[in-house]
Amino acid sequence: MSSTSQPRPPHPITADAPDVIARPLLTQSWLDLTLLHWAADPADVAPLLPPGTVPDTLDGVTYVGLVAFRMHRVGWLGLPGVPYLGNFPETNVRLYSVDAHGRRGVVFLSLDASRLVPVAVGRIGFRMPYLWSRMTVDTDGDTVTYTSSRRWPKPRGARSRITVRVGELIDEPDESEHFLTARWGMHGAFFGRPTYLRNAHPRWTLHRASLVGCEEDLVAAAGLPAPVGEPVSVLYSPGVPARFGRADRPAGIPTP
Repeated sequence: MSSTSQPRPPHPITADAPDVIARPLLTQSWLDLTLLHWAADPADVAPLLPPGTVPDTLDGVTYVGLVAFRMHRVGWLGLPGVPYLGNFPETNVRLYSVDAHGRRGVVFLSLDASRLVPVAVGRIGFRMPYLWSRMTVDTDGDTVTYTSSRRWPKPRGARSRITVRVGELIDEPDESEHFLTARWGMHGAFFGRPTYLRNAHPRWTLHRASLVGCEEDLVAAAGLPAPVGEPVSVLYSPGVPARFGRADRPAGIPTP
């Protein structure tokens, strides 16, 4: 696609992955996820997105996500997942993006994780905004609490404490719930060039959840206005296994 081509419309949102990744670059499972979302002005989000992307919107609104979970058995190139280094809590701040090819994705502004080696590999090898933090995930019946306190790099001490009570299973997620969870790629930049990393996993099992408490400054530390009020969406999932393909680095992606 040349730099003068018109951007394509965003791809339809699908509950199932559109691609089969037969030979994954990376495998991992995401367990005990809580997803908090606040509505955001696309103008606030746009400057933080990588080149060649714009905010993805639903009815004119985009979203900021704060997602806490346990990463489980990260593995490379078809090898079995690593038992210790591949298991750790993570909390990320993410945005929603679409590129000129119509590919919807997420953009990570920060990824706090409790294992230093994966943090270093993610930062140095993949130029991803991983940060080393003290973290826990504690379950008490139907209540889950996630804590995070940043160690390195700055801002040190950026933290979160999220507690949710897991509610009923969602039989048929609505359009906004699919919009926030059915994301089949990640937009980024590698040495200044736009990248798109595809992923595939089984359809989400989603539960409604009630927010018991949320104290955090990770969103503001990522460069966004601090959230005001309660999140507009609180979801929980027991998790899914995920597979990632190799990054697509097309040249000449036009800016919509």
